[in-house]
Amino acid sequence: MKHLISGFNFSSVRLSVLILLISSAGLATAEVRLPSIFADHMVVQRNLPVHVWGAATPDETVSVTFRGESQSATTDSLGRWSVYLKPGKAGGPFSMEVRGTNTITLEDVLVGDVWVASGQSNMEFPMAEGMNRGVNNEKAEIAAANYPRIRLLDIEPRSSDYPLTDEAIRHAWSVCTPASVAQFSAVGYLFARDLQQHQDVPIGVIDDTWGGTVAEAWTSLDALSANASLMPVFAWRAKLMDALSTTLLQQKKEQQEIESAKAAGKPIPEFPWHPDPDSWKPAGLYNAMIAPITPFAIKGVIWYQGESNGDLEAVPVYGELFQAMIQDWRNHWAQGAFPFLFVQLPNWNPGSTWPELREQQTEALSLKNTGMAVTIDVGDPNNIHPKDKQDVAARLALAARAIAYGEPIESSGPIFRQVTEEGRSLRVWFNHTEGGLNSKNGTLRGFEIVGADQKYFPGQATIDGNTVVVSSPSVAAPVAVRYGWAANPDCNLYNGANLPASPFQAKVFNTN
Repeated sequence: MKHLISGFNFSSVRLSVLILLISSAGLATAEVRLPSIFADHMVVQRNLPVHVWGAATPDETVSVTFRGESQSATTDSLGRWSVYLKPGKAGGPFSMEVRGTNTITLEDVLVGDVWVASGQSNMEFPMAEGMNRGVNNEKAEIAAANYPRIRLLDIEPRSSDYPLTDEAIRHAWSVCTPASVAQFSAVGYLFARDLQQHQDVPIGVIDDTWGGTVAEAWTSLDALSANASLMPVFAWRAKLMDALSTTLLQQKKEQQEIESAKAAGKPIPEFPWHPDPDSWKPAGLYNAMIAPITPFAIKGVIWYQGESNGDLEAVPVYGELFQAMIQDWRNHWAQGAFPFLFVQLPNWNPGSTWPELREQQTEALSLKNTGMAVTIDVGDPNNIHPKDKQDVAARLALAARAIAYGEPIESSGPIFRQVTEEGRSLRVWFNHTEGGLNSKNGTLRGFEIVGADQKYFPGQATIDGNTVVVSSPSVAAPVAVRYGWAANPDCNLYNGANLPASPFQAKVFNTN
């Protein structure tokens, strides 16, 4: 027995006990922690309760003081706490103090409107040049980007199998300056600039984007699994995973060819784009990039996505998927039908299925408080990343001013309403015809009609009041009409607000 005791390492035991005691003491006095979205220079949503939450030691009392009001809560058995403070008007700067066993003080907090800018690469597209990017007139735009009441937050792209409780921040809240705006979402910044100038309140923009991503990745598993028509999403995932080992080998081979070309001073070969499997995981981006911020009150969302859902299999499902995603976000934010404003895909020559996808996007206008920026005239036929983000942002801002702020303005180009038969002609009726209809740059173009033989012919289109009358000598009894129905259509119908009409296709409704 003496031998066993004498051989025992008492120094090691003392060290282990000391570490255990220190760890236990740390657990007993765990500091109050806030999610990363709470930081200096942030914007909190006006006219809604200010929700502040975080973690601390179980059964600890945490207090939050903001604008002269204090609220406190006791953490639950897992150390979670949450408080709500009263709504308030736009203003600031204010300080926010969170106190437990430690104190956190956030400075330069503004109260205004918070918008989430989300989607894929055309929303991610930054102000500054890089990778063949950069907006039109970028140097002047960036140099003028001094707006102390616009605040920017950039969320790190990542994916997760389950909903996370904190977000990974790429760049914390910052005051809008030429330096901070350069790598920020161009559409997000330009949209905020327009709103801030018209509404005269602080604007916060959360850049929550990942290029080359699909809508199902931004939708929760709750929503995807609740809708049987969305089951193809999981079949597409299975197909992608089944092919992944081959894809990885192919990418390795392609990289070797690229390196060989560089070493030999030869032109770099081009290969098909391969999506990041994590970024296409159903619900993966919702879990990591949306779920963590849903407790944070917002004014609304601007969205630019759809390119990655443009293959033949995905397009017929996109309308249902997109609407499910919008309703899903609204359900999880629990703020009702907040404004959700989106960009319809622009003109682009390789986009063979884009006419159908634009139609699927338009169907989302059936949801309350949605708005669509038509961009059929500001794309780049040869570049999926057009540099005219000013018009895109301006049209989103028009929708916001009408839908979110109630301004009596025309906020959209003409949207198809119905078509009626008039002998050998069809008469097309539109919503959003404020100021009348007009053709830009010559006679009206872009209309086609078809008879029972399903052969489309270019239509002779004329504006008649707030309608368009379409006919063709080749079609004696037209049964359907379409407009702008091509990847890069030649179409030129506008309303009096100089906003372009959305492409559409429609059949005559026959009551006989």
